[in-house]
Amino acid sequence: MTRTMKTRTSGPKEGKATDSASRLIDARIKELGDWRGEMLAKVRTLIRQADPSAVEDWKWRGVPVWYHDGIICTGETYKSVVKLTFARGASLEDPTGLFNSSLEGNTRRAIDIHEGDRIDEKALKALIRAAVTLNKSKAQG
Repeated sequence: MTRTMKTRTSGPKEGKATDSASRLIDARIKELGDWRGEMLAKVRTLIRQADPSAVEDWKWRGVPVWYHDGIICTGETYKSVVKLTFARGASLEDPTGLFNSSLEGNTRRAIDIHEGDRIDEKALKALIRAAVTLNKSKAQG
């Protein structure tokens, strides 16, 4: 009998865990039922467009997380803000100035989105792709 072993770099397991996480994120969007749910859904779509290979997970008691060779970003929802936190944001170029929160740290950077804010979709997709590129370079090195 031959056994094969699946290898995994980082992030969630494939298959059911991912499907389950996607359902939990769907439920959170529906549960919010306001601009925060709409914004989380929009951001999720942009992440998928920027990196169709991104894997979704559900961590820390209810935080959507997107992975590709490591964490790309999280999508937290608070009373007055949707916060996208990029795990290695301090190492990313941000020519359009999307990062507006968690600027004091040496690792993470975040984008706080308030009700009525418009997202620069092109710039956000570029930032997501840059985060994936950085994760890939760290995974190979």
